[in-house]
Amino acid sequence: MKVTIGIDLGGMNIKGVLVDEHGEILLQHSIATNDAPDGTWKENILAMVRYLKSACNEPVELIGLSCPGLANESNTCITHMPGRLAGLEHFIWEDYLGTKTYVINDAHAALMAETQLGVLQGYKNAVLLTLGTGVGGAILINGELYQGLNQMAGHFGHTTLNVNDDELSILGMPGSLEYALGNYSAKRRSMGRFESTLEIVNAYLNNDPFSTWLWLDSVRKLAITIASLANSLSIEIVVLAGGITKAGDALFKPLKAFMDVYEFRPYGNTKTIVAQAKFSDLSGAIGAAVFANKKNS
Repeated sequence: MKVTIGIDLGGMNIKGVLVDEHGEILLQHSIATNDAPDGTWKENILAMVRYLKSACNEPVELIGLSCPGLANESNTCITHMPGRLAGLEHFIWEDYLGTKTYVINDAHAALMAETQLGVLQGYKNAVLLTLGTGVGGAILINGELYQGLNQMAGHFGHTTLNVNDDELSILGMPGSLEYALGNYSAKRRSMGRFESTLEIVNAYLNNDPFSTWLWLDSVRKLAITIASLANSLSIEIVVLAGGITKAGDALFKPLKAFMDVYEFRPYGNTKTIVAQAKFSDLSGAIGAAVFANKKNS
């Protein structure tokens, strides 16, 4: 039986899975990242790999690693990830782990998981948006992941919704979707009233007027972005992943209402499907394993 390790490197936690050739998860494990300035957090990746290998009765000869940042063209390392995870940039994981390893952006990995094993099975043209601390994304074209120039395709969080906004995203874009919706900006957007998106949503569900305006404005901007993507890419489906999707109906009901307002539907009832991802916390690890197998085939 062919077994692949998939690892998702996050700022807070490292998640790992053992996946067989059919995509079935044989084992999953999670440990703290401990993002230290001296780069010793890499030792936790090595510990994860050793743990998963020791728990497997079959030899493991392939690893997929999902990370934030931009991968190089050959998917052997991350070339651009400033500000955190010191030592990640240009670090060749295959040399360190002693096993053939392919590296992929975390949002791209989530798309791979959904395409092969989740809600995107059978679709050829799609977009995935990850809604969490920030907003990431990935594009499926003719059934294939599109990574683009510098492997940066899918950074939809840095779509500008208000060119006159002085608040810049980390890529320098004014009035971005990431600022409008990402968890990192919840405190600033709410003028210090809320620490997180979850707090905003809970207040909205309790009919608090200020949070209702704040949350629905964020969802409206998400709908405008999705409608813009549908106009430009003519996609069949948009999949939403990440922690913010745990809001459930508080997200998807108003989103549908705003899509009814903004989406161009030239053939009446034909509209872009908006669906919640099948995988949540393990999407990066599963997708990394799927990607590694595809690259290695």
